[in-house]
Amino acid sequence: MSQATHYLHHVADRRAREIVTPEGVPIRFQLAGPGDRAGAFVLDVLFQIIALVVFVVAAEWAIGGAGEDSWLTGFALVIAFVMREFYFVVFETRWQGSTPGKRIVGIRVIDARGGQLEASAILARNLVREVETWLPLTLLIAGGDVWPGAPGWARLVAMLWVIALLLLPLFNKDHLRIGDMIGGTLVVMQPKTVLVPDLADATQFAPALPAWGGKPQAGPAPWAFTEAHLDVYGIYELQVLEGVLRTDVASTAHHEAVTAVAEKIHAKIKYDQLVPQHEYERFLRDFYTALRAHLEKKMLFGQRREDKFAKK
Repeated sequence: MSQATHYLHHVADRRAREIVTPEGVPIRFQLAGPGDRAGAFVLDVLFQIIALVVFVVAAEWAIGGAGEDSWLTGFALVIAFVMREFYFVVFETRWQGSTPGKRIVGIRVIDARGGQLEASAILARNLVREVETWLPLTLLIAGGDVWPGAPGWARLVAMLWVIALLLLPLFNKDHLRIGDMIGGTLVVMQPKTVLVPDLADATQFAPALPAWGGKPQAGPAPWAFTEAHLDVYGIYELQVLEGVLRTDVASTAHHEAVTAVAEKIHAKIKYDQLVPQHEYERFLRDFYTALRAHLEKKMLFGQRREDKFAKK
C-alpha cells in the first residue's frame, strides 16, 4: 500500500462513526471533513449571489431601469435577507439534509442521535448561522454602514469572531459548528450509491441462503407483501435497510441488526405470518425488493415518500 493510500485509509477510519437509531439499528457513516463543509458552503453562497443578481436584473428590467436606484437597492437587500435566512432551511428540509452545494460535494445533515432529521433541528442550526457567520461578516465588511463611527477594535473583534467560529470544526472530533451543537446534528458523507440495483437484483434472483451462512438452497417462494405493508415505510427507511443488508454477513453485529430490524418491521407492518428466526434475513431481503419496487412505481407517478413520517 502506498503512503498516500495509507493516509487516506487513516483519515477515513478517523472520521468513521456509528450511531444506533431509535429502532435499534446500528448505522456506520463517515463524517464530512471541514474542507467538504467549506466547499459546500462556498457553493451555496455562490448560488445565492447568482439568484440575487437574477432577481435584481429581472426587477430592473420590469421597471425599465430608470431613476429607481433606491428602490432597487431596497429590493436587493430584502431578497438577500430572505435568501440568507431561508435558503439553507428550505433546502435542508425538502432535500433530507442537503442543499445544492452539499449535493455537489456529496455531504448531508443527519440527526446526531440516529432519528429522523426534524425541521426544528434544521431551523435551529441555521438560525444560529446569523450570529455565527453573517453578523460578524457584515460588521467586518460593511461596518461603516451598520455602525457609523465604529471604533477600530470593533472590526478587530468581528475578524477574530469570524476566524474562531470558522475554525471551530477543526478543533472538535466530530467537526461540529455551533449550529450543529445547538441543533443536535452531524454532517456526513453521502453514500455514493443509495438505491443501487445490484442488491435488489441479487435478492430477487440469487439462490436463498440460510440466515447465518451455509450452502445455497433451492430458493423457496419469496415472502409476499401487500400494498398496505409497503405503504408504511419510505425512501429513508429503505436506505437504512440497505445499510443493514450490506454489512458483513459473518459478523455478530450483522446478525443482531438483522434480528432487531426484522422483528421491528414485522411488528410495524402488522405482518400476519410467523417468520422463523432463521428466515429473518431472507424476509428482509424480500421486503427490501418489494419496497424498492413499490417506491419506484410511485415515483413514476410523481408520488415521492421520503420516510414513514411523510403523508401518503
